[in-house]
Amino acid sequence: MPRALPALALALALTAATPQEERVVVEVLGSAQDAGLPHLGCTEDRCLRAAQDPALRKRVASLGIRAGDSLFLVDATPDVVSQIIDLQDGDARGRRPLDGVLLTHAHIGHYLGLALLGKESLSAQEVPLYSTESMAHYLTQNGPWSLLVASKQIMLRSLEGEIRLTDNLRVEALAVPHREEFTDTVGFVFTGPRKSLLYIPDIDRWEDLEPPIEELAKRIDILILDGSFWDPGRELSVRDPSKIPHPPMPVTMERLGSSIGAARVYFTHLNHTNPAWDKGSPERKKIEEAGFGIVEDGDRFEL
Repeated sequence: MPRALPALALALALTAATPQEERVVVEVLGSAQDAGLPHLGCTEDRCLRAAQDPALRKRVASLGIRAGDSLFLVDATPDVVSQIIDLQDGDARGRRPLDGVLLTHAHIGHYLGLALLGKESLSAQEVPLYSTESMAHYLTQNGPWSLLVASKQIMLRSLEGEIRLTDNLRVEALAVPHREEFTDTVGFVFTGPRKSLLYIPDIDRWEDLEPPIEELAKRIDILILDGSFWDPGRELSVRDPSKIPHPPMPVTMERLGSSIGAARVYFTHLNHTNPAWDKGSPERKKIEEAGFGIVEDGDRFEL
């Protein structure tokens, strides 16, 4: 399990970037819960409309990072093909399409896309894959992921401590409390020349996070956080919300309302049932009036 983040690792770089310094840009490649939108088997209006209109469809939550000429993908989702194409932005790279993949955990929306690096698809060549020890063990012990490791289509890299991905991009994993059916879960703090960004798409309870999210919000410039549900009791009428714990968006907003200072806080990983998808909804209005936001495909943040 990764250690808690030291204050030094969270500190914002104070020196101004030089003109020659590589730009570090984070791009949102998806913002839906693991099953995307439309959701398989869903008969609600939101899903039915998206099934008929591709413009209304939402890809599974992921980030892409461009640091100079280097490309990194955060989580390998079921939408990984279009997400890598968007991240490459016309710069096709053959069998080593990325300079690294960083995984948060082993729930389906976050690692199933790795299969597309295998011999049935790309047959990738030595793509660095950053994960916790628990995740690495799971990949090496279970097919088809073990074939990727054995064939050196992915090269396992440890997330222990602070990792310098490029001269101007650092990442540190933060242990996150979340259902551990197969592996542990992490979030990421990315630090560029000017700004820092926290990414936690999945968490059970903010109360169990260390350091507290309020403290992180005071130190980090941009936070992209779990927004799975607005009201899980209402949205999961045919399922037990206690079996799928995620902090409701109003709880997160209330918790951070007086803590965020100059930080910008956004939600991602929205379930298909979440009324905040609808831009004219009362829920969306409350989010925006409180100074929060929801990330959309194509949103970019320069670090």
